[in-house]
Amino acid sequence: MRVLLAIVLMAASCAAQTYSHRGFLENRASFYPQTAANDRARLTGESLFRYEAFLQPSSAFQVAASIDLRLDTHHQVERALKLSWQDRETQRPTAAVRRLSAMYHNGPITLEIGKQFVRWGKTDIVTPTDRFAPRDFLTVVDNDFLPITAARITFEKGPNTVDLVWSPRLTPSRIPLPNQRWVVLPELPAGIQLNIASPSFPGGPQSGVQWNHTGTVEYGISLYQGFNHMPSFEAVTTIGAVYDRAVIDRAYSSTASGQIDVRPFYPKMLMFGGNVAFPLPSFTVKAEAAGFTSSDNRADEFGLYVLQLERQSGEWFFVGGYAGEVVTREGTQSADFAPDRGLSRTFLGRAGYTIDANRSIALEAAARQNGKGTWTKVEYSQAMGQHWRVTLNLTLIRGDIADFLGQYRRNSHALLLLRYSY
Repeated sequence: MRVLLAIVLMAASCAAQTYSHRGFLENRASFYPQTAANDRARLTGESLFRYEAFLQPSSAFQVAASIDLRLDTHHQVERALKLSWQDRETQRPTAAVRRLSAMYHNGPITLEIGKQFVRWGKTDIVTPTDRFAPRDFLTVVDNDFLPITAARITFEKGPNTVDLVWSPRLTPSRIPLPNQRWVVLPELPAGIQLNIASPSFPGGPQSGVQWNHTGTVEYGISLYQGFNHMPSFEAVTTIGAVYDRAVIDRAYSSTASGQIDVRPFYPKMLMFGGNVAFPLPSFTVKAEAAGFTSSDNRADEFGLYVLQLERQSGEWFFVGGYAGEVVTREGTQSADFAPDRGLSRTFLGRAGYTIDANRSIALEAAARQNGKGTWTKVEYSQAMGQHWRVTLNLTLIRGDIADFLGQYRRNSHALLLLRYSY
């Protein structure tokens, strides 16, 4: 609780300095018309309180702090009251430091150290070069970014920017819980049980550099060295991997215990990529691509690319494109959790309309090129007064059980969100 105490003391001792704060209390309810094989719940609820504080002793220096407090009905949130810093829990922590960083800006140099968000890339939905951005995927299609502990220095000179990032340890993406509907396990042979062991987190830092050029045509290149923040799975005691029925059958035939133990691991990764954006008379073209190699033979080597078009017309905006993948080497492990790759070979779209100052509507959609999976989300949002906002989100998922999107076809749902901001 020392970090929480530091945030409170900072807020209490800065009356003579430039201090600001904001936050919100959010309640959300999700309704699933269908049950799942491993989850009979149809209605879930979650509450989130977020407090953000900013202290600026001078024009060159700023301290930012943010904390999240959560509780829920579906055990996606831990029941133990403790303050999380590393974000390595399988469940969402009851209390977590969302941000605690110090930023110094002087001329062309900006330095930020601490827990922060680092976003790279230009494309939407799938962003191949965005490697310092783990996510909370407990609900796969309604995910949020997780912060990382890092030192980040940015140099700006004219239209050119160089961004250097170093992180002392991996912050993994949070994956769906095994006993809930966003994990779709294969039908297991009679008498077999699947046990997912505690993750094997790698040691060592992560680092990266990105150069961007702005202007009529914007472009950049990126290099990242570290680990994949989304896990692969390896067998601990037998040969096999989770989510692959054929491999499970082979593992089952080689064990007399009737149990297969699998463990998530995070392979080493080297990423090199680039992006470009340029305007045309009718729309803006954006493209982004990245190649991924690994010294770990268990991991695939592959490339991801995205080509998208954007257009703003009055109160409307439109984004449409295609995400593709090229596998250059198949690893020895056949199972992983990789939503970015799951959304490859897919047509992607997003559109939105601002009705007035208080109301808006948005549409997102993804369709696999083989027609075996689709995902559509419609969202309506309305502000009520200065502090309240209500949002209704309807998500429809259809497809084949073997498809990344189609496997969640029983997870179509409605989400109602009520937020009070201050």
